[in-house]
Amino acid sequence: MNLHTLRPAPGSRRPRKRIARGNSAGGGTTAGRGTKGQHARTGKGQRFGFEGGQTPLLRRQPKFGGFTSLGRTEYEVVNLSMLEKKLPAGDYDQSALRAARLVRTKRPIKLLGSGEVSKKYTLTVDAASAKAREAVSKAGGKVTTSSN
Repeated sequence: MNLHTLRPAPGSRRPRKRIARGNSAGGGTTAGRGTKGQHARTGKGQRFGFEGGQTPLLRRQPKFGGFTSLGRTEYEVVNLSMLEKKLPAGDYDQSALRAARLVRTKRPIKLLGSGEVSKKYTLTVDAASAKAREAVSKAGGKVTTSSN
């Protein structure tokens, strides 16, 4: 077998259909477009995303994605479970929590009540949830916030 003797398998290659070349060629008159209607016309087809006159998906979406409040405060979160796991009982302020690597950014700190606490902590943070305050005081500790 040589390269110049290679041929495609019989029946695998068909000649292209030459439409709109007269009725005797088999593709004349309507040229495979059917009879009348939008798709039979020249210049047919709609732009990308056209939905038949229905308001398109892109225009049905909200124009603006809401807003961010100018007065919003982003807190760094400390959960009770993190305190229990990583710190012994004692007094901790914000600098001590940063030194213990519980808080890694310079954002204000908020204490949240996820988890249980059994040690006595005295904490000074920027904000605390009601559940967190209750859990710490139940364990004999105290939470002081900068808003108090």
